[in-house]
Amino acid sequence: MTQDALAFRKVWRVGANIDTDALAPGAYMKHGIEVIAAHCLEVHRTDFAAGVKPGDVLVAGPNFGIGSSREQAAGALKQLGIAAVIAPSYSGLFFRNAFNLGLLLLTCSEAESLQENETVQIDCEGTPQVRNEQGQVLTCHAVPSFLMDMVNAGGLVNVLKQRMADTALCKTH
Repeated sequence: MTQDALAFRKVWRVGANIDTDALAPGAYMKHGIEVIAAHCLEVHRTDFAAGVKPGDVLVAGPNFGIGSSREQAAGALKQLGIAAVIAPSYSGLFFRNAFNLGLLLLTCSEAESLQENETVQIDCEGTPQVRNEQGQVLTCHAVPSFLMDMVNAGGLVNVLKQRMADTALCKTH
């Protein structure tokens, strides 16, 4: 994670079974990610896109990101500056799309115990943990190092660019 991984971050809550149509509404798919992000979650939280700040955390119920495989669903959250999504489970396609874009997803069975507007710290060293200001600690599932590499690099494309640069550097020596 970045240097500010242990900074306190505001929690935004949504329920279970949030689908990719709510994250990236179909009516806006002909537009760029900025427009799509401006409508992210508006069917569940009309205040979300306008109110979320870079570094905030989205906490959801089970099955987050179900539905279509549209990459823009994770891209909208990334565009809005969401630092992490914390949920008990995710759609497999959304999970992969999120990490490909550098969006951290933490799988935590107790995610729903986190409350709206409270602030949390995220520690990804070793086994990821989420700690609220009251001292409650939630232990999340481990995130494989190659996925954390993608988060830290800002997505898969940046990881591949770095690998290509490293390979080119090795060939010149």
